[in-house]
Amino acid sequence: MTQRYFRKRTAILAAIALSATTQCARAQDSDDSLDEKPATTAPKPAEPFAWGDFTWVQGTNRQHGSLLDSKYFTGGVTIDCNYNYNFNHPIDHTTSGSTATFRSDEFNISYIEAGGELHDPKTGAHAKLMLQFGSRATGIPRNDNTPLRGQYDLYNALRYVTEGYAGMHWNKMHGINLDFGMFKSYVGLLSYNNFENWNYQPSYTSDNTPWFFTGARVQMFPTDRLKIELWAINGWQSYGMFNELPGFGYQVLWRPKESVSLTHSSYVGWDTPNSSDRLRFHTDNSAIFRYLKRPQGNFITKAAVSVTGDLGFENGAGVVPFNGTATKPAQNFLSGMVYNRFWFGKKQELAFTCGGGYISNPGRYLALLPAGNAVLTQNPGDKFEGWDASANVQYMPNEYITFGLEFVTRHTNVPYFSGHGGVTSPNGWNAPIGNPTGYVADLVKDENRIILSGIFRF
Repeated sequence: MTQRYFRKRTAILAAIALSATTQCARAQDSDDSLDEKPATTAPKPAEPFAWGDFTWVQGTNRQHGSLLDSKYFTGGVTIDCNYNYNFNHPIDHTTSGSTATFRSDEFNISYIEAGGELHDPKTGAHAKLMLQFGSRATGIPRNDNTPLRGQYDLYNALRYVTEGYAGMHWNKMHGINLDFGMFKSYVGLLSYNNFENWNYQPSYTSDNTPWFFTGARVQMFPTDRLKIELWAINGWQSYGMFNELPGFGYQVLWRPKESVSLTHSSYVGWDTPNSSDRLRFHTDNSAIFRYLKRPQGNFITKAAVSVTGDLGFENGAGVVPFNGTATKPAQNFLSGMVYNRFWFGKKQELAFTCGGGYISNPGRYLALLPAGNAVLTQNPGDKFEGWDASANVQYMPNEYITFGLEFVTRHTNVPYFSGHGGVTSPNGWNAPIGNPTGYVADLVKDENRIILSGIFRF
């Protein structure tokens, strides 16, 4: 029995060895055949920021997709209307010192945006054109003085464009873009398109910093949580160039997790007409935190806060950044804003936002000039300080429309806002109905408004 056992064991071991040898040979043949086949392509890098839901972020589109999206084209249309009730009741219905509202005590089509982006997934070529109409198309461009330099009317040539650029995309890292044209600015946190903002009237930090850039940019995404962007542009919110050198800047956007979004940007340029040796520097920094998230069905489903701080200065041609004197005044920009937002409802269709901000801008080199015949001097060292606060309720029945009701109070240390006498003429009309000869605009230091808005986007 013992001999039979050992013989049987020996036979089994031999069979196992033969089987192993056969399998190794087959595996080798299989490896050889794989070497003859084309190598499999590496997995495509993850799309930047697609790993999380950031539709809650201040200044970001809350829509999860576009109705006009296809393989080669993504379109979009926004219609933004408001009724801006001003407690000062200016007789010419003109709002001063704002880039969100330009008319008061009447229904106003503030902003119509239409266009889209063409993109070829094979070559990486892409181009985007977004057109704008409404009162913002005439109010925003007037803050740029560069069309006064040289011939041709850049105001009318470009005022109806919010974005217009063309470029290339490369599938390196998590994506690289090189674009030339006009871009919406990221400085100041809030979006140019109010559909993306928690509040309708921007605080001074956003209102007095650029809404657009013209030039070239490079966007790099080293990871799917980080964007680095470089700018070479004509100047600080400008169609043309103020002097002989372009402006330069960069932005870093980092979202380490779904509840945090951090943005840092800086800019340097030479943006004073006839003062090519006066340098301007500006840095903009924002942190947005979602500190509460609950399942649907709770009274409060989400809560978040945004904090923004800006610091800038000018130097040269008779001014210094800080600690100025009577002969060399200081010119700097210091501002900040804070907003807190709560989401309510079974589908988070209701939201409440409150907040405000502060600005100090000696020299007033970034302060928005009042409209009409109003005069706000911008002499070196002229003081300008202000603060504002707002509270609003937004109703968002779906991803395509937002209704808002907002109260805004704004205050400055010098007469700045439109008073009851308006800023146009004694009867509030331009010629020939009105006669502004010898008229002095009625500017006041305080302003309270109620804004009713309806914004549709798809």
